[in-house]
Amino acid sequence: MNSRGFQSQLTASVPATGLCPPGAYGVHDTLRHGFNNVKNEIVPAHALELSERNFQLNQDKMNFSTLRNIQGLHGPLKLQMEYRAARQIQRLPFLPSSNLALDTLRGTDESIGFEDILNDPTQSEMMGEPHMMMECKLGMF
Repeated sequence: MNSRGFQSQLTASVPATGLCPPGAYGVHDTLRHGFNNVKNEIVPAHALELSERNFQLNQDKMNFSTLRNIQGLHGPLKLQMEYRAARQIQRLPFLPSSNLALDTLRGTDESIGFEDILNDPTQSEMMGEPHMMMECKLGMF
């Protein structure tokens, strides 16, 4: 067996949990994601958790309905197309993206929120391997 064949077998056997969908075994990674708790998957932990999880979606719906009442159908349609185009602008998977264009469209670029301080990807405990992340994004893995 040549070294290229051995390398491809070695790469195929390395688990990449969190980068791609779970493999054939679908094993939960306890070290990275903590212990499974079935109750938290079924029922929210707090009464406001569901509302907070969908806050941005509800805010966008309200803004789109107001914009439709003021400008007509073309206003929210144009804004949705701009949102979709701004979401597609991203860096390589292993580099953090700031999504500045999307923040500017939503008007949240001038405010400092909870996610701006405590969601810093440079302080993340999980660092992926750049080659595996690119292979996964391109569908080669």
